[in-house]
Amino acid sequence: MLIITIKQGKEQALLSGDPWIYLSAIEKVEGKPMERGKPGATALVQSSARRFLARAAYNAKSQIAARVWTLAENEPVDHALIKRRVQAAVERRAPVLAQADLQALVQLVDGEQDGLSGLLVHAYGGPAGYLVCQFNAAGVDLWKVTIVQALLKATGCPNVYERSDELVRKAEGLPITRRVLAGEEPPQRLMVREGARLVPMDIRTGFTYPR
Repeated sequence: MLIITIKQGKEQALLSGDPWIYLSAIEKVEGKPMERGKPGATALVQSSARRFLARAAYNAKSQIAARVWTLAENEPVDHALIKRRVQAAVERRAPVLAQADLQALVQLVDGEQDGLSGLLVHAYGGPAGYLVCQFNAAGVDLWKVTIVQALLKATGCPNVYERSDELVRKAEGLPITRRVLAGEEPPQRLMVREGARLVPMDIRTGFTYPR
């Protein structure tokens, strides 16, 4: 496993709940070159006094060099953790989803708020509709297959599409991808409710058509 050592005095933000570790806060990164160069690889984060601080997803290509998964030393970063977090996020928003108009885009996963830094998921059309995912950080990108499997199970929605935020993924050193991850691709044009209005939109990109 990679080991990230934080500069003396820079651990306070982490201990206060900030899930991002900037490159400027890191003293050194130890580990095999192959692991150091693997975007999203899990790293143990320690203080300059070698005290455990967190486990995080490391990305040498980003100014946000690590994103915290957990502050609990006895909590491994594995398939079970990812599935638990996805399930919890969906359950947290189930009441909103149940009451939402089928033509509304409802947020199911909200990155850091759900312990899945960089992941955004929106639902459209109810259980038989579409999930649109943005993997905006290397950590969640590395766990993409597990995340999609967990979303399919938690929602019962068969269609999952990956949408890219080009600027964010480029800043993370990640390729720009737009593709079907499960089931069918959303139509190019759908009517999406925004307040009292229905707006023609391509939910694959977020592009709103002129009316």
